[in-house]
Amino acid sequence: MKILVVGGAGYIGSHVVRAFLDKNNDVTVFDNLSTGTEENLFDGAAFVQGDIRIPDAIDAVMRRGFDGFVHLAAYKAAGESMVAPEKYSVNNISGTINLLNAAAAHGAPPCVFSSSAAVYGEPQYLPIDENHPCSPENYYGFTKLEIERILGWYDRLKGLRFAALRYFNAAGYDPAGRIKGLERNPANLLPIVMEVAAGMREKIDIYGNDYDTPDGTCIRDYIHVGDLADAHVAALEYLVTNGKSLTVNLGSETGISVTTMVEKARSITGKPIPAVYAGRRAGDPAKLVASAQEAQRILGWKARISDVETLLSSTWSMYRKLPAE
Repeated sequence: MKILVVGGAGYIGSHVVRAFLDKNNDVTVFDNLSTGTEENLFDGAAFVQGDIRIPDAIDAVMRRGFDGFVHLAAYKAAGESMVAPEKYSVNNISGTINLLNAAAAHGAPPCVFSSSAAVYGEPQYLPIDENHPCSPENYYGFTKLEIERILGWYDRLKGLRFAALRYFNAAGYDPAGRIKGLERNPANLLPIVMEVAAGMREKIDIYGNDYDTPDGTCIRDYIHVGDLADAHVAALEYLVTNGKSLTVNLGSETGISVTTMVEKARSITGKPIPAVYAGRRAGDPAKLVASAQEAQRILGWKARISDVETLLSSTWSMYRKLPAE
């Protein structure tokens, strides 16, 4: 297939590109390199530098004709979205509309959309399935949910089929070491833990140790980025074959606490990784765990390499090469 990956030079995007290339697809990457990196571009994929906020730029690449496209070009820092909603409005929502307008004008190829478990907000029950009420607690989550709604209308009015993939906590790196660039300005647990292990930070702050969990720290569902990438391939193949839109969770269905992750990281890296307990952060639920049964039923997909050891060892293999600052 001829595939366009929008945001394909980023952390998740580069793994998605690699997964499509591994299946012998013809891949074009469209990225503005604001958070992605040229290190993550593969010789086997074409590259167009451009920005979804510029309608003419995305229209020019979309007119090349594609069998499908993947949309990963979003800002994703939940905290930042609460103080800079205009930034998230222009890029995530307006940029997506530009992208969908270009797609609709050039054959309406199916879209695999990088959504988020942030659409759910505070969990009312666990594990969270696709029927869980959607009530985002940050503006980032609102933009993802709004894009899902817009996709629904483009499906209905323009025949643009889509797969909305609601990620839980993406983590890890390609176990084969084919991804060369690190995520820029990471805000998630694993890269911060590894920055401490690599000597780039002095310590990690653990926000809250008085939650109603076995060790008092938050529990999250971590999904390996390689598993996420495989789901994108499966979703696009499903759209092309079946022509029906879908919305599914992507998670490991296993919860891991912050303290457990830090302790496992100490074991795998052999580094002390100092940690300090700090106060809770507003809006942090005690526990988030996915039900990914729909993804297995519809796509035949389930997490294969999202165990703690693979998550940590594949991430450490990237960070251990870095010089301490």
